[in-house]
Amino acid sequence: MSDVSKSLAGKTIVMSGGSRGIGLAIAERAARDGANVVLIAKTDIPDPRLEGTVHTAAAAIEAAGGKVLAVVGDVRDDDTIALAVSQAVATFGGIDIVVNNASVLSMDGTLSISQKRYDLMQDVNVRGTFMLSKAALPYLLDAGNPHILTLSPPLNMKQKWLAMNPAYTLAKYGMTLTALGFAAEFASQGVASNALWPRTTIATAAVANIIGGDEMIRRSRTPAIMADAAHAILTTNSRELTGQTIIDEQLLRERGMSEFGHYAVDPTAELATDFYVDK
Repeated sequence: MSDVSKSLAGKTIVMSGGSRGIGLAIAERAARDGANVVLIAKTDIPDPRLEGTVHTAAAAIEAAGGKVLAVVGDVRDDDTIALAVSQAVATFGGIDIVVNNASVLSMDGTLSISQKRYDLMQDVNVRGTFMLSKAALPYLLDAGNPHILTLSPPLNMKQKWLAMNPAYTLAKYGMTLTALGFAAEFASQGVASNALWPRTTIATAAVANIIGGDEMIRRSRTPAIMADAAHAILTTNSRELTGQTIIDEQLLRERGMSEFGHYAVDPTAELATDFYVDK
């Protein structure tokens, strides 16, 4: 597969989420090339449970070398989406890339999950992915190398995964199906749409607060591996890489990387495999 350019300089990215974690790492990596980033995020004021706000993220993106617009809002809100898209076009002249990063995680089983939590996951994960991409697509169709990148897993149908947290699985698989649907629908028009997922757990607030605390963080990789994999995807010819569910490490190995120790939080710890990825 050919790289149309190894740089995202001048490209405009609209991203949901991104105040912290993987989304912020992807944005900072793009910013180092000189990309423009329009960031939709809810965290306007500091939350003691979470590191960073949309404003600290914007500052970090600018410090990395990019231009940024911070849109305080919720990807469930159609007006917020419309504002982000219109500001991206008015400020930067168009949209080249959409990154569907915003996602809600719940480990509750079927009998314990609340209706409110179920609806939240569907609305943020699936509807938010669909509607943000839909709003940006008229501009992606005019872009030189348009990409939609959705942070969601491979569609692993093994009973182990289907039995675990079905409500969350439905929401994450819904994101992936949306990504694959866009790829099929717009293949002839050159808009790439792919899903990206980590082989290992990634050191994020969700992993620390919901999945496994400090011990799981120790067994995780940093968000930098996902940022590097996303960069590799987004700098590839959109007609040559689309309709795929991509695992970060696998892609980077295919692109020539063989050493991954620098991504480990603790190089001495055994890495934990992420959900929906078989060892």
